[in-house]
This record gives sequence, C-alpha cells and structure tokens, in this order.
Amino acid sequence: MTAKVLPVLMLIGSNVFMTLAWYGHLKFRGAPLLLVILASWSIALVEYCLAVPANRIGIAAYSPAELKTIQEVVTLCVFLGFAALYLKQPITANHVLGFALIGLGAAVVFLRPFR
Repeated sequence: MTAKVLPVLMLIGSNVFMTLAWYGHLKFRGAPLLLVILASWSIALVEYCLAVPANRIGIAAYSPAELKTIQEVVTLCVFLGFAALYLKQPITANHVLGFALIGLGAAVVFLRPFR
C-alpha cells in the first residue's frame, strides 16, 4: 500500500483501540479503578503499536500537521460509531454539526498555504 493509504488505515485501527481503552470501561462502572486502568493501559499499547508506525510511514506523504489532523478526524469518526454502537448513546444534530465544523477546520490544514 502507498504511504498515503497505509498510515490512514493504521490510524483508524489505532483509534479503535484507543477509543476502547478510554471509553470501553464505562460499561463496567463497578470494576475496580486500578483494574480498569491496567486493562486500558494494555489496550492502549496496541494503539501505540499502530499509531507510531503509521506516523513513521506517513511522514513520507504528509506533513506532521496533516498527520495529526488525519488522526483527529479519524478519532471523531471512530468515537461517533463507538458511542452509538457500543455505548448506545444517541448522536444528536449538535454532535454532528460540531464534528462537521471540526472537520471543516481540519480541511483547512490541507489547503495550499495562504500568502
């Protein structure tokens, strides 16, 4: 795969694991906090194993600012799906509008530099 596609796919995978690490425990509120922290930390290790190489590969095709922007947009998309499917939280119009505005801001990063 190219240096443009592989990092994006790896960042999607890493964000699935990170979202699970950060928010998956919310379904298990009775679990001891230390256990939750250790479990989340273990899950986050997989995220790092995907995110670090994604950025290392991606730097061949993207600037650091573009890589960070891709990661943030992917995070929002993964979170929306996770919140709806796993946490059974409703996605409201203001969530969609707010995330769309963030996406619009992210798109600006990919424009040619202003002069």
